[in-house]
Amino acid sequence: MTRERHCLRYGAQEIHYEVKRRPRKTLEIAVEPDASVMIAAPMETPLAAIEARLRKRAAWVVRQQRYFSQFLPRTPERQYLSGETHLYLGRQYRLKVIPHTHKRVTLIRGFIVVQTPRPHSPETTHELVEAWYRERAHIKFPERLEHCLARFAVPQSFRPIGIIVRRIQQRWGSMSPAGRLLLNRRLVQAPVDAIDYVITHELCHRAVPHHGTAFFELLEQVMPDWERRKQRLERAMA
Repeated sequence: MTRERHCLRYGAQEIHYEVKRRPRKTLEIAVEPDASVMIAAPMETPLAAIEARLRKRAAWVVRQQRYFSQFLPRTPERQYLSGETHLYLGRQYRLKVIPHTHKRVTLIRGFIVVQTPRPHSPETTHELVEAWYRERAHIKFPERLEHCLARFAVPQSFRPIGIIVRRIQQRWGSMSPAGRLLLNRRLVQAPVDAIDYVITHELCHRAVPHHGTAFFELLEQVMPDWERRKQRLERAMA
């Protein structure tokens, strides 16, 4: 995979964007939660063709950037100290770090309780909490997938061939051309209806790989309130 950074002038504005070239057949334009523009393109696509596609989508890109900008700046990185608030399924929990001979993370009455032999090491606490989030994501995401598949008239036609859970910086999820559903581990911190929005959005890509009119018609059909859910996701996770 190769990465390039470019800039396209659109009226009085400049759209800065990054191109990731991969072995793929289609070109995809995405505006990420930090308002950056990412373009996934086939390896041999000329830059002129990429810019031509971006110019056609420029009005949509600018609207998306304005939408995401309302949620900036985003919450600073957590320090993993007792008393901090951390999210799980849209609810805030206080972090409680206690010394213990064994490592364990549990959810108890409004607290994420971290038992650790190194209570004064934020790095160790971070590792334990992150591992707990991953474990919860591997449990909750398949549950929500089944719920979301039921929205479609023929669920099996939209079922992905697998789920990948990974901590990624920009997007909440993606659907590979082969049908693998990638979900951001951080999504397990979001409200359940927002998780369902991301999963349903990506399932729609099984039928429509782009973000054109046909895609949004399908999304609107299976999830009429998707815009409210999307906004709740961005507000909760800002």
